[in-house]
Amino acid sequence: MLEKNKIKKIIESLLFSSSYPIKVKEIKDFFSEEKVPSNLIQEIISEIEIDYSKSGVYLRKVSSGYRFQVSEDCNEWVTKFYPEKPQKYSRALMETLALIVYKQPITRTEIEAVRGVSVSSNIIKTLLEREWIKILGYKDVPGKPAIFGTTKEFLDSHNLLSLNQLPKLDDIVELSDQEILQLGLLDDKKNSDNQSNDQEDFKNENIH
Repeated sequence: MLEKNKIKKIIESLLFSSSYPIKVKEIKDFFSEEKVPSNLIQEIISEIEIDYSKSGVYLRKVSSGYRFQVSEDCNEWVTKFYPEKPQKYSRALMETLALIVYKQPITRTEIEAVRGVSVSSNIIKTLLEREWIKILGYKDVPGKPAIFGTTKEFLDSHNLLSLNQLPKLDDIVELSDQEILQLGLLDDKKNSDNQSNDQEDFKNENIH
């Protein structure tokens, strides 16, 4: 087997050069001929995390694996160097996304029933192309409407490991309490207290 220091350099190179998060299993499969154990890979990743903890970039674990990111205190400077304006999304798109995130699994008809207006096909298309949502299946009712839920790409883009890390609804500053209630995103205390874990299990099991 390769020496640990060499393995560490290779893993660091893989993580640094990758355009997407890498799982420990992917690294283990990559070293299949050398038979590098998972515990050693995890140990090395932890060491790399420490090595970069005070650097301008750091290693972060997200839903799809590990990736290097710019440190938060340097984000502003990097943005200035690359002055590309971030894409802005309409309020209608953000409201639709919020409903899918917090009420999934949900159909387009159910979204429209809550919002009180029709959902533009372009909104659904944009969210699908952005890979923030996906079709989980089709509801067994006339018309067989698609059922939507979020993806691992959504979690990765928001630096989340799971849906459990989503902010509470009262932390969503873009919407007032009244608007959140109107959108059906804020359940009353009785419903919250009686809510089972089934919906959360469904969400996490269907994010691929």
